[in-house]
Amino acid sequence: MESKLFTPGNIGPVTLRNRTIRSAAFEGMGRDNNPTEELKAYHVSVAEGGVGMTTVAYAGVCRSALSFKSQLWLRPEIVPQLLDMTDAIHAAGAKASIQIGHCGNMTHIATAGGVPVGASTGFNLYSPTICRGLRKDELEQMAREFGNAVRTARDAGFDCVEVHAGHGYLISQFLSPYTNHRRDDFGGSLSNRMRFMRMCMEEVMKAAGSDMGVLVKMNMRDGFRKGMDIDESLVVARELQAYGAHALVLSGGFVSKAPMYVMRGEMPIYTMTHYMTQWWLKYGVRMFGRMMVPSEKFKELYFLEDARRFREALPEMPLVYVGGVVSRKGAEKVMREGFDFVQMGRALLNDPAFVDKMRLDEDCRSGCDHVNYCIARMYSRDMACHKHLEGLPPKIQREIEEIRRRDAN
Repeated sequence: MESKLFTPGNIGPVTLRNRTIRSAAFEGMGRDNNPTEELKAYHVSVAEGGVGMTTVAYAGVCRSALSFKSQLWLRPEIVPQLLDMTDAIHAAGAKASIQIGHCGNMTHIATAGGVPVGASTGFNLYSPTICRGLRKDELEQMAREFGNAVRTARDAGFDCVEVHAGHGYLISQFLSPYTNHRRDDFGGSLSNRMRFMRMCMEEVMKAAGSDMGVLVKMNMRDGFRKGMDIDESLVVARELQAYGAHALVLSGGFVSKAPMYVMRGEMPIYTMTHYMTQWWLKYGVRMFGRMMVPSEKFKELYFLEDARRFREALPEMPLVYVGGVVSRKGAEKVMREGFDFVQMGRALLNDPAFVDKMRLDEDCRSGCDHVNYCIARMYSRDMACHKHLEGLPPKIQREIEEIRRRDAN
């Protein structure tokens, strides 16, 4: 009998050739907020490797949404380059999705073109920057930017969009009591905190029409005390279902508070600072990085226990499992538990042909060792697996080996 993992599946009006999706792990391969041949080549390689759909990561819906120059700004000027990419992905047999979002307070004046904005006014230590809470009269236009991004994605040939409503970015900043301290009707109760999300979803679903799939990445937990927890997140999930989302991607964590809750494992602090260009940030992170980025033990399928609660509570909702899918046996387990799709990031960075290899070998397991070198460099350079590189500095090589030893104990 053919494995469900390799059967077609639907996300709204879009049919994928199998149940595997390349997650929207930030590639760091853009240049001046534009796509590059490097970005195209990577996603085409994943498509050629058998994935059902590949997701281009973290495209900003407007100028203030941008965190990095290597991030895409989804606007009409880059449609021809994106269309070239999606045509090539389609020619390889896969569908193409693009993640759209707004970073909120996780940016700087020079990148965002003004004082960073978020759910509330305050100071973000992790950028670090002062941010301004969005005024009520700005929120409708911000929501419309999400709809405009969907229209641009359609023009660029994408089959689906993934709305980023997790990980402590703007929609998540409204949802979480940790970052939402507003005293108007966008703060306080969970119903109020969901109000901006609803506005964005109305615009997204209107723009998506009848021919585009809409996924939403959301947090099951923020990953720390005083953040959103699973009971409130289940309410958010039901609300997204009511607003017409075609699938939910079940994640967790806050980039500015609990980053390794998202990805698990240990952050290689020396590696991360080695690639930084700002001297003051480099030495600050070297001194305090262990406190700022605490480790979270990696294990296969690390989000599965929480995700089961969503599967039980939302029996009719297509759900995408993400988090520690590193083997065919693990992916098969996710399928048996009733999830509709699996997303993978690091496993496909380590080997873009991982899906085809899983198809051929029931015992296939990723060669990724989860030392997180790729994550440590992706905000300063492109995301790359250390196993593909030669001539790494000796200190980085030693740090990788030390993390491997700690993981083995």
